[in-house]
Amino acid sequence: MLRYVTEWLTQYYSGFNAFSYLTLRAILAALTALSISFLVGPTMIRKLAERQVGQRVRSDGPQSHLSQAGTPTMGGALILVAIVVGTVLWADLANRFVWITLAVTVAFGLIGFWDDYLKLVVGNSRGLIARYKYFWQSVAGLGAAIALYATARTVAETTLIVPFFKDFVLPLGPVAFVVLAYLVIVGSSNAVNLTDGLDGLAIMPAVLVAGALGVFAYASGNVVFANYLAIPYVAGAGEVLVMCSAIFGAGLGFLWFNTYPAQVFMGDIGALALGAALGVVAVVVRQELVQFIMGGVFVMETVSVILQVASFKLRGKRIFRMAPIHHHFELKGWAEPKVIVRFWIITVVLVLVGLATLKLR
Repeated sequence: MLRYVTEWLTQYYSGFNAFSYLTLRAILAALTALSISFLVGPTMIRKLAERQVGQRVRSDGPQSHLSQAGTPTMGGALILVAIVVGTVLWADLANRFVWITLAVTVAFGLIGFWDDYLKLVVGNSRGLIARYKYFWQSVAGLGAAIALYATARTVAETTLIVPFFKDFVLPLGPVAFVVLAYLVIVGSSNAVNLTDGLDGLAIMPAVLVAGALGVFAYASGNVVFANYLAIPYVAGAGEVLVMCSAIFGAGLGFLWFNTYPAQVFMGDIGALALGAALGVVAVVVRQELVQFIMGGVFVMETVSVILQVASFKLRGKRIFRMAPIHHHFELKGWAEPKVIVRFWIITVVLVLVGLATLKLR
């Protein structure tokens, strides 16, 4: 929105031309989202506490978590608002990728909001029934996948890129593309949600992955960089950098209040929205497999739950002391901050590996 205002103002002062640069608008989107988080955060936390919208802690989990009972939840609404405002203010609103990514993020955020509302306000411990939750996630995920395929203008926009292999690309038909995009978006959303179990554990990896995907978006949307790096050129994908920057800023702002010991938890409204946002951005920039690498912590958490459930049903035995796997390490005696920081370090390494695929091919 402000992009058009500054564009109009250039007729009076040429200095406003600076706002036409994508990199500057990305920086401003991050700072805007960060500022919103800092300004609105304390008030939101206070209001949530007054309304007793607090975390319920399982009695069979790590005993250290019992002290967190009652901590304000649904703080993910702060992340969602900051992302939307930062993106709408500084992105090119004529860009289809911006609207698709925003729509998916908001849709998954609304699903998470209703789930949190039922659990924390209504008092329904089950929240949104699993099949209904998955149904609406599927509607949003399939809608985004179909929209991306239907509006694709080049073959590159529907081609699967395999990292580290320069000439190994796989053109996808409509069914294959929609299925892959659906799995990435919905899978990423639920993976981040499973990871959100410790203070700052989910938000920092999400911030790091968003920043890296922003680099891919900038490179994919620039024909010179795309050709030099031998990655698909996706016209218009560069604008997604603005949203990635907004996620980066909103995430850091939320981490200010979510760091150990947390003043607020994001809840499903934040976790589902963040995961879906990362997934749809990965699809837009054609880096689904690279996102799988960079989001290795999310993958590890999800796989631990799958293995735990499968093992218990098939053998009657558990593999881990508790799933997701971060609880396993807590029950082994690791302090919560140690688990969090070590998972952050793993994410940093994996993000660097993902970024290395830009040249190692």
